[in-house]
Amino acid sequence: MEIVNRPDPPAGLRRRLWRLPILLYRLGLGPLLGSRVMLLTHTGRVSGLPRRAVIEVVRHDGHGYVAASGFGPKADWYRNVMATPRVTVQVGGRRFRATAVPIEAAEGAEIMARYAPRHPAAARRLCRIMGFAVDGSVADYREVGRHIPFVRFIPGDAASS
Repeated sequence: MEIVNRPDPPAGLRRRLWRLPILLYRLGLGPLLGSRVMLLTHTGRVSGLPRRAVIEVVRHDGHGYVAASGFGPKADWYRNVMATPRVTVQVGGRRFRATAVPIEAAEGAEIMARYAPRHPAAARRLCRIMGFAVDGSVADYREVGRHIPFVRFIPGDAASS
């Protein structure tokens, strides 16, 4: 794994294009995006206003939904949920309150290592967008997973550890 160029979060027209799936959710068409995409409603860390982002679900298990911050810790949604972890999540037609909990780098590495073989094209595309050059090996994806922040969204109003 090589870090080629870590991009900044999208701005301008690119940002608008990245946000188009939010419109699908607003039109009630979110279920068309399936269970691998979630609408995250969170609180702006500066404004205190509701904000929305559509992000990919990289894992769903009995502990909640997991997403990666592809643009790293600079992504607005990531910074917002770290400041105010109580959020609302919609996956498909299901909407619920959740608590955002950061995942340790070692666990993130394993999540990415398991994600890549299940979704090889998406994993390669995600790595390219995030500025990583990978050879396709599980070891490379594991290393990428150590460099990007993962968040678990635990259903319910409060997470207990």
